[in-house]
Amino acid sequence: MFEYFPDNYSWSLAVMLALQCGGVISDIDDVCRDLKPLAAGPEHEVLPQWQRSWSALADRTQHLGESDLARGFTLSAGSKFRRAAAYALMSERMMRGHDAARAQAYIRARDLVRASIDLWHEPVEQVEIPYQQTSLPGLLYRAPGDAPHPCLIFFSGFDVSKEYLYLFGLGRELAARGISVLFIDHPGVGEALRLRGLHGFPETERATSPCVDYLQSRGDVDPTRIGVAGVSLGGYYAARSAAFERRLAACICWGGQWDYGAITLARARRVGTALSVSSWAEHAQWVFGVDSMDRVLEITARMTLDGVAALIECPLLVIHGEGDRQIPVADARKLVAAATRAPVKELELFDKTTGGAEHCQADNSLLGIELLADWTASIFATAARQPITAAPPSPTLPRSRGRVGEGPNAATA
Repeated sequence: MFEYFPDNYSWSLAVMLALQCGGVISDIDDVCRDLKPLAAGPEHEVLPQWQRSWSALADRTQHLGESDLARGFTLSAGSKFRRAAAYALMSERMMRGHDAARAQAYIRARDLVRASIDLWHEPVEQVEIPYQQTSLPGLLYRAPGDAPHPCLIFFSGFDVSKEYLYLFGLGRELAARGISVLFIDHPGVGEALRLRGLHGFPETERATSPCVDYLQSRGDVDPTRIGVAGVSLGGYYAARSAAFERRLAACICWGGQWDYGAITLARARRVGTALSVSSWAEHAQWVFGVDSMDRVLEITARMTLDGVAALIECPLLVIHGEGDRQIPVADARKLVAAATRAPVKELELFDKTTGGAEHCQADNSLLGIELLADWTASIFATAARQPITAAPPSPTLPRSRGRVGEGPNAATA
C-alpha cells in the first residue's frame, strides 16, 4: 500500500480512502505535505491540524464547484462537489465522536454527495427504511431498465458510511451488471450514528430485516434476489445477517471476519492489529454507545461467527487480502470453512503479486469492487450492460489470485 505517512497506518489508510473516493493526488499532497512532520505526534495536539487542513481543501474544491455551477457547468460542478465531499469526510474521520463540529462536517459531506447526484442526474434515491420508532437513511442506486432487478443491501464497517460506499463507485459497477444496491447507514455508522444517535450492536439482522421488507415492497426489485454485502467490519454484519435473515439470496463479505471480540481485546491491550482511525478506543465507545472500554469488550465479545456461520444457507463470497494488517487472513479462512450449509462458498485472496493484499484491497480497491460485482452478477445471473458513461474505464489488471472454496469456478489456492 502507498504509505504517505510511513509511521502512521491510520493516516496512510485515510489517504488511500481519499483516493478511492475520487480525490486527486496533487490535492492530497498539498494537504499532507505539511502534516508529515506531525504524524508521530500526540493525537490531541496534531489531530486538530489534520482536520483544519482537510477542511480547507474541501472549502477550496467546493468553491471551485460553485463557480462552475454559476457558469452553468453542471457536470463539472458535480465532479468537484464529489471531491469536496471526499475531503470533508477525511476531515471528519479523525474528529471526536461527540464533537459538534464532527456532525457539521458529516452533514457537509452528505449534502455535497446529494448535490453531485442531482447534478449528474444519477439514478439514486434517498430512502428511509422504517426501523423501530425511527428510520434508517439510505441511498438506493437503481439498475437501469424497468424489469425488477436483484438488489444488494450494503453495510459499512467500523468507520465509514453510505457516502463512502457511493463515492467508491460500487453503485455504478453493480448497476452496469443489472444489480441495484441499497447503501444503508445502520445503527453504529454514518448518519444513523452521527445525527440520530443509533448505536451499534451485534445482532445486525434486526436492522437487515426491515431493509428486506422495504425492498420487497418495491416493484423495481426482484423479491427473490436480494443479497447482503458489507465492507470491513461490515463483513461480520453481512455474515450475521445471512445466518438469521433467511430471505437473503447471497452474501458477500468484503473482508472476512470471525471473532471481532478477540480482535478488540487484543487492540485494547495494545498487542493487536493495526487501527483504522486515530483515537480508536474513543471511537469504539461512540459506535457502541458506552462510556468505557470494558463495556465495549462486553459487546464485542458477542460479535463472533463461531456457531453462526454454519447457519448461512445462501451462496457466500469472502474477499480478503493476504497482507491484511487489521483482520488476519486466518479469520477469513475460518469463516468459509465454518459455512458448511452454503450451497456455494468461495474465498478470494489477493496478494502482493495481484495487488489488493491490504485490508479490503485498500491498496487497489477496484480489484475487490470488480470481483464482488462480477460474482454477484453470476449468482443472480444478470447480463453485463454497456458501460455507464459516468463510470471511469476499469484498468487492465492481472486476474490471477488465490481462490479457495466450493462452487463451479472454485479451485485450490
